[in-house]
Amino acid sequence: MNFIMFLIIGAIAGWLAGTIMKGRGFGLLGNMVVGIVGAFIGGFLFSAVGLASYGLVGSLITATVGAVVLLFLIGLIKKT
Repeated sequence: MNFIMFLIIGAIAGWLAGTIMKGRGFGLLGNMVVGIVGAFIGGFLFSAVGLASYGLVGSLITATVGAVVLLFLIGLIKKT
């Protein structure tokens, strides 16, 4: 059950990040990957700053922030 929630949070976070970054989504499977990788990036960034997130909403916020950072970095790499 935790794995399914992990995938759902990843998909929602990827979709939110794609929407925030103005259409840089990658479809359902791509958004899941972006959200899951974003969750790791967000967790690293939050711990580096000293923030902690708890519960479903905290996980979603962490994954979304990480996914936005990931999409931003992908955008920088694609421009060059």
